[in-house]
Amino acid sequence: MDGSLRLGKLFGIPIELHWTFLLVIPLFAWIIGTQILLTTTLLSEVFGVAIDTTLITGRYMPYLLGAAVSLGLFAGVLIHEIAHSVVALRNGMKIHSITLFLFGGVSQMEESTPDPRIELPMAIVGPLTSLALGIISIALVYVADAVIPNPAVAGVVVFFLAYLGLLNVILFAFNLLPAFPMDGGRVLRAYLARRMPLPRATKIAADVGKGFAVVFGILGLIALNPILVIIAFFIYIGASQESSAIRYTFLLQDVTLEQIMSREVMTVDPATPVPQVLEQMYATKHLGFPVIERGALVGMVTLDDIHKTSPIDRDALLVRDVMHSGAIALPPEAPVVEALRVMSAENIGRIPVVAIVTRNDIMKVVELRET
Repeated sequence: MDGSLRLGKLFGIPIELHWTFLLVIPLFAWIIGTQILLTTTLLSEVFGVAIDTTLITGRYMPYLLGAAVSLGLFAGVLIHEIAHSVVALRNGMKIHSITLFLFGGVSQMEESTPDPRIELPMAIVGPLTSLALGIISIALVYVADAVIPNPAVAGVVVFFLAYLGLLNVILFAFNLLPAFPMDGGRVLRAYLARRMPLPRATKIAADVGKGFAVVFGILGLIALNPILVIIAFFIYIGASQESSAIRYTFLLQDVTLEQIMSREVMTVDPATPVPQVLEQMYATKHLGFPVIERGALVGMVTLDDIHKTSPIDRDALLVRDVMHSGAIALPPEAPVVEALRVMSAENIGRIPVVAIVTRNDIMKVVELRET
């Protein structure tokens, strides 16, 4: 994922840290630090233990505790995502990476049509892992309160464990909300998919997720809570994207590139002047051409490539000066779904085959299959 720092590997899965994660630690440290006494009172009442505040309210301790709780929470989020990934690996799915970012973690899994028999246990194991972490932390609260003789030290440890326990239980409950594409929404989709076609089950789960997103957004605006508004935005966008992806996958599942590719393709030479290519684009209404040199594909040139150059310099430029080399190509027998995945991942609009496949070619097939 762009903007991510590779930390290492667990179970062979790359663990990455997105740059937005760096915003969370100081933000959470400040929020927890400024509300330390209020939070201490709440935790003491919830768990029925006395929490000595002698060290907790020390000079920098509130913010250090805030940072420690934040790191502990995201360690829990990482374990949550690893649980998803382990179940996926056991079912033969490939995990590309796990990324920790602003609002939690994301497991980048191999794209395929979800199997409800696999998705249900894979979705439910994450929240159950969070619940288990919460229960373990809460149990350790009472152990620490009983065995640590120094009340001030015990207060710090109990505060940390109690806060983590409460947060993980909340994470469990929040993730079970049927707000697709969250875990609860995937559980709902897997349940519905056993009784109806997958695209319909996905649409229903996505619509429920969008409904939750609207509610979160309204509550966030009323309470002037920007975090709720941003969460609502991500849920709404995620539900829409997932629904579209399943729709395309289902409609294109047995179509190959050979069946839809454009066979009469205009190509250009690396030595073609850029103004001439622009004229060809206007004449043919095609916004990109394969670049062929001595019968071999050497790259692609698109209107976006040309727009990146200064209009003053274009008259003196050749295609080789503006094209992007090493164009991604696929064999004719490749599934259309694979071409769509590559286009989305690489943000490109056309892929050379023996001829060429464009995003418009794929969309035409989708429209025809929906009729």
